[in-house]
Amino acid sequence: MLVIRVLDARTANVSELQALRQRSLLEVPAHVEEGVRRVMQDVRLHGDAAVVEHTAQIDCPGFSVDQMVIGPEQMQAAYSQVRPDWLEAFRRAWHNVLSFQQRARTPSWLETFDGLIMGHHVTAVRSAAMYVPARAAPLPSSLLMSAAPARAAGVPRLVLVTAPRTDGSVDPTMLVAAAECGVDEAYRMGGVPGIAALTFGTQTIQPVVKIVGPGSPWVSVAKKYAFGIVGIDSIAGPSESLIIADAAARPDLVAADLLTQAEHTGDNTVLLLTDSDELARAVPDQIQAQLEPLQRADLMKRSLAEHGFIVLTRSIDHAIEISNDIAPEHLQIMTEDPFGVLEAVENAGCVFVGERAPVPLGDYAAGPSHVLPTYGNARFASPLSANDFLKVSSVVYANQHGLERIGRDVVELANGEGMTGHAEAVRRRLKDAPD
Repeated sequence: MLVIRVLDARTANVSELQALRQRSLLEVPAHVEEGVRRVMQDVRLHGDAAVVEHTAQIDCPGFSVDQMVIGPEQMQAAYSQVRPDWLEAFRRAWHNVLSFQQRARTPSWLETFDGLIMGHHVTAVRSAAMYVPARAAPLPSSLLMSAAPARAAGVPRLVLVTAPRTDGSVDPTMLVAAAECGVDEAYRMGGVPGIAALTFGTQTIQPVVKIVGPGSPWVSVAKKYAFGIVGIDSIAGPSESLIIADAAARPDLVAADLLTQAEHTGDNTVLLLTDSDELARAVPDQIQAQLEPLQRADLMKRSLAEHGFIVLTRSIDHAIEISNDIAPEHLQIMTEDPFGVLEAVENAGCVFVGERAPVPLGDYAAGPSHVLPTYGNARFASPLSANDFLKVSSVVYANQHGLERIGRDVVELANGEGMTGHAEAVRRRLKDAPD
């Protein structure tokens, strides 16, 4: 039975790799684009009524407007339904991620430059919403990974939106996570209507300034439509994981790590690049041996068969070259000299260095957010961080010396562009300017 395909890129280009290099967010079915546009417009025009109608169609038959708001009393009641060990683990993870994000936050600064005082005045956005998927499984970790950066940035209003289950309820771990993260408002509503409500506002929900969090292709397209009215983190695609490994890597660990990333939605890119024939032969057997006991084995089989590859490369340098072209969301380095490989990495959302750093550490508790650029966007984009919730205003102050030092140059440059009003505003401030 086919578990994962083995491709040989040592002597020729491989079409599957070329397809990965060319993957694009533009490849969205027309019915998705049209459906998203229709729902967004409906919510913009009709508010709560449209949110209720579409959430009932998508997630919860019989959904009503009085179910939209999740009150603090419901969050508190959920504590009795979660295991104490889970709660303690969540609290430790929250501490780790919040501490990392506080360290990552860019501060304001002012410095003197020979008569000028200049710098950046950094302030947080007024409000941010975390969209958290819940249809396939509740993901309180995604709430943590979105809320901690926002909290570290100092956002005063945090909003949670997550879809209800078919009976209208929300998983208790999600509600407890919302309380632990200090969420100010929480709402039950489906993906596209939820994004629309956050963008335009409704009778119940005030619009937000920024929307973050992963989601389905429908959610990604909705965020694309919302951009410009609100800020967004990114337009995300399916999860991606790439491993660079050499003969020093343990086949059982490589197999386990490939399986973790095949566990999401069945359309995840799962890729091993290696220069070791022995490792390439051993890993499929290890995958087969480890697969059967796992809860999502059927999903993982489909993901590996359709979107998984083991690629033989000429060398580790060749593997790094391919990885930089693909720009994966997650990159694992399992080589004899992992930090040497890290120095050559140019494009990756999050890099996991060495055999003791599997991707789940970053998914749940290490510190960096697991909201990462996909679809090759790591070529120009970065992981979600506290800085995504900040705005920078440039600051310029001049004393007379500073004005004199650059003022005549400004007058000359402005006149050269025919902007005589600009020039006059500066000229009048110069010491020797006539009245």
